[in-house]
Amino acid sequence: MQHGKYRFIVGFLAIPLGLYALFVIWPFVQSIYYSFTDWTGLSPDFRMVGLDNYARMLDDDVFWKSLRHSLLFALLLPLVTLGLALFFAFMINVGGRRRKGGPVISGVRGSSFYKIVYFFPQVLSIAIVALLFAFAFNPDSGAINSALRAVGLDGVQPLWLGDPDLALWCVMGVLVWSTVGFFVVLFSAGMASIPADLYEAALLDGAGRASTFFRITLPLLWDTVQSGWVYIGILALGAESFAVVQIMTTGPGGPDYSTTVMVLYVYQKAFRDGQAAYATTIGVALLVVTLAFAAVVMRLGRRERLEY
Repeated sequence: MQHGKYRFIVGFLAIPLGLYALFVIWPFVQSIYYSFTDWTGLSPDFRMVGLDNYARMLDDDVFWKSLRHSLLFALLLPLVTLGLALFFAFMINVGGRRRKGGPVISGVRGSSFYKIVYFFPQVLSIAIVALLFAFAFNPDSGAINSALRAVGLDGVQPLWLGDPDLALWCVMGVLVWSTVGFFVVLFSAGMASIPADLYEAALLDGAGRASTFFRITLPLLWDTVQSGWVYIGILALGAESFAVVQIMTTGPGGPDYSTTVMVLYVYQKAFRDGQAAYATTIGVALLVVTLAFAAVVMRLGRRERLEY
């Protein structure tokens, strides 16, 4: 069985690793190289400028704002999204009351319908979701302020995306709404694989819903939760936050840079301002932040693996 084992492994891994190096590792290497130049992205000519771009980045107030917003997304979005998804998945699969003639462990009544409702935002493109909420948050004709006027709250008419203090929270709310359904389905699949005997034994011992969740469900789902935390954190630092901020906000990234995130700032510097080298410098900083986030989550979330 050992004969030719390594040739077999290398034969299967050579092409995938080669493609990964070509389309993932090499662009990162190029970005780091260009961050030491003055390349505009519009001309093949450039010269080396050393650490000038990094010095400029450290003195850039907009960069620090974008970094703060991205870190806020990476910390709060997973916390809120995964917390809601765990609660909904638990109620759908385990949190229902026992019905006469039914199983001891079951979800709330209509749980199959709730799964479809929660997953529905995943059917929509993130661009469509951002457009719909941009119309809803319109202070004059949007659905939210119109509903407030309909119930007699004419004096409560926030500017929403036009208010620097509210715009970022509106964007974050949209991201939570659009992503929580995926994790509800993911956690539901994980909970369905947990033996019902464990829950039945806990009920016989007098455990309530909270004890059952924290002592059985969460420990057995911890690997899934940890992976989900890293996944949604990367989304919050990358494509999802860019799409929502780019489409929903004024500027985009406004008002007064109150919703600018790092990935949007990279895009603006590269394609709007023709400063590709400086954009790659910010991209390198974003890479460091993303890797650090994943490393911290994996390190803090490390625990003994439970099997059943």
